[in-house]
Amino acid sequence: MQSYLEFEKPVAQLDKRIEELRAASEGDDVDISAELARLEAKSAELLASTYASLTPWQKTQVARHPARPHFRDFVEHIFDEFVPLGGDRLYGDDQAIMGGLATLGDRKVVLIGHEKGHDTETRIRHNFGMGKPEGYRKAIRLMELAGRFGLPVVTLVDTSGAFPGIEAEERGQAEAIARATEACLALPVPMVAAIVGEGGSGGAVALASAERVLMFEHAVYSVISPEGCASILWRTAEKAPEAAEAMKVTAQHLERLGVIDRIVPEPVGGAHRNPAAAAAALGEAIGEELDALAGLGPDALRRLREERFLTIGGN
Repeated sequence: MQSYLEFEKPVAQLDKRIEELRAASEGDDVDISAELARLEAKSAELLASTYASLTPWQKTQVARHPARPHFRDFVEHIFDEFVPLGGDRLYGDDQAIMGGLATLGDRKVVLIGHEKGHDTETRIRHNFGMGKPEGYRKAIRLMELAGRFGLPVVTLVDTSGAFPGIEAEERGQAEAIARATEACLALPVPMVAAIVGEGGSGGAVALASAERVLMFEHAVYSVISPEGCASILWRTAEKAPEAAEAMKVTAQHLERLGVIDRIVPEPVGGAHRNPAAAAAALGEAIGEELDALAGLGPDALRRLREERFLTIGGN
């Protein structure tokens, strides 16, 4: 069953009417196909117009939609021969950050990303995509593996932020995030990062410090959540919509600022309405970026990363 967001209520009401008509017409000789077609066209038109003018706060809600595709979904739809590699060889295996060897078309890659889970059980297991120090150290280990074997790195970023618990701080959360960011910048192989849902704080930057950063059309990327920003500035999370507007969290804003390089279009109504189509568009974009970077050596790649981060906000 489709889950509707608050701003989608007019679409939900139309879709409910369509389902009621379908149910009422079962076993009835009255032909209502024309009326159904009219309502379906109206629903599609309303959905398209709604998503063509989303506010930053509404895009934040779309990026957090419970049915939005996550790491495992993209593995299923885009990558072949995924071989998961676990553990940081220091403490344990963090399920919030997953990674391993994979194939994208005819390219062998090292794939790393956040996994949020889809139901209560999996969300708890994956800690809602909030990585712990051992997760970022696992990512570092996989990046070093990629460097040794000359494999490009692809990261899929989708986290509200790194896990802020006491145990994470005890195990060196800040240091692990800093080291992961450093590992990205030092990679001798091509790296393409994609913000596929939420890109929150240093927990996102640690896997997104690449020479090419892609972002889904309705994803968000920021140094803090809108609620967190509003709580600091206005002492209330109710100002989150205003904070989202001021923070320029959307792909469209961030492309103009030079924070990201490319916007990947989503199906009408968001990636959650057609995960396979969203994944196909993302896979094609990642493949094109990897092809463009394929001929560059380690020094050129590192210089590209340095230049893109030093020029952010200069446009």
